[in-house]
Amino acid sequence: MSASSEPRRVLSLLDSTCLILGIIIGTGIYQMAPTIAGGAGGPAGVFLLWIVGGLLSLCGALCYAELAAAYPREGGDYVFLGRAYGSWAGFLFGWAQLTVVRPGDIAVMAFAFALYAAPILDPWWGTWGGTPGSAHKVYAAAAVVALTLINVAGVRAGKWTQNLLTLVKALGLVAICMAALVGGPAGVQVNESAPGTGLPWTLALIFVLFTYGGWNEMAYVAAEVRDPARNIVRAMVLGMASVTALYLLVNGAFLYALGYEGLVGSEAVAVDVVRRVWPEQAVGLVSALICISALGAVNGLVLTGARITYAMGRDYAWFRWLGRWDERRGAPAMALMVQGLLALTLILVLGDFVRTVVYTSAAVYTFYLGTTLAVWVLRRKEPHQPRPYRTWGYPVTPWLFAGVCAWLIYSAVTYRPWLAAGSGLIILMGLPIWWWHRVRKGRPGQSFEQG
Repeated sequence: MSASSEPRRVLSLLDSTCLILGIIIGTGIYQMAPTIAGGAGGPAGVFLLWIVGGLLSLCGALCYAELAAAYPREGGDYVFLGRAYGSWAGFLFGWAQLTVVRPGDIAVMAFAFALYAAPILDPWWGTWGGTPGSAHKVYAAAAVVALTLINVAGVRAGKWTQNLLTLVKALGLVAICMAALVGGPAGVQVNESAPGTGLPWTLALIFVLFTYGGWNEMAYVAAEVRDPARNIVRAMVLGMASVTALYLLVNGAFLYALGYEGLVGSEAVAVDVVRRVWPEQAVGLVSALICISALGAVNGLVLTGARITYAMGRDYAWFRWLGRWDERRGAPAMALMVQGLLALTLILVLGDFVRTVVYTSAAVYTFYLGTTLAVWVLRRKEPHQPRPYRTWGYPVTPWLFAGVCAWLIYSAVTYRPWLAAGSGLIILMGLPIWWWHRVRKGRPGQSFEQG
């Protein structure tokens, strides 16, 4: 293993698109579809919310595509923020990803896997002597450990795992749509007292945007994408178009099979649809599909997140041990293992899905905001930098998405101020570390150098 080893361009357009699809399509479409429908006001509103969410996410993806094509290096926002505002901004992003955001994102999807794995694994867990209270954390931790080890084995192992999981989850969504067609639009027993129609459409849109989250992950592995000038933007557009189409198709299937009231009142919407065709096997089949969806998201987050830590490790003395690329495996092995350890810590400390989402949201959208505005900043700061792709609709596109980010930050902070303050304090603790390196070195890291 050598610090001078560099990533190789091994990710094809197919690999890159599967990475985006695999991270975006997690469990949100299954968990949040009824809640979102409750704020839509009717079937037309359901489709409108999902279309608007897809278009807003595409605006953000197009901004990131310009930056990633212009600066095709490992680290994504870490590089863009450092070049736009100074090395302090890039370092804070890397520090936030290392300590708060990425372990939290991985833990969120691992908890989602554990929730739906319980009906399948609990019988075995009991025979092994495990207690019911410990099962949830054990399943989540096992997912993190297994997928971290796969990615430590190398980028090829990680990408083929991602491709397979993405294929299965996409086919699963199509299978749910087919079950809706076969079962037909008949009455389904649902929880009629479930809340729905009182939800503000603004909150429903926040949930929609959460289910589209992950489109920016392509930027973190830009140094490993073949022909990045063309394939980065292609992968982002293909990925977002495919996800939006699948989400609209699935919501159409839910509405066809259950009706609007049935969708809003359903506590397990995919199970209610599949039960029409396979009444005895519905719970098991849907649980297995959601487990696979969650694992695909975890694997993608593990693969891309370690590249941010690796990029920061090359630039800062305290993290140099994380900035080593394992030439034999083709992966930042140490960064992957540290990331996995921190995710396991959050699984033990925070303990559930919702608390972990709230813990990371304000930080995530703050950096989204900074990176989106970096498109405008860098066009003025580095006008001669080659830009193989320029954001469609500029300057409206970045400013529109920046406004959405500001709104989401406000919503997250006002919902749980103490959790947002806690994660913000941890992030700001990175400033003294950056200052120490600045005094010692007197210059930014190599990721922020011109050229």
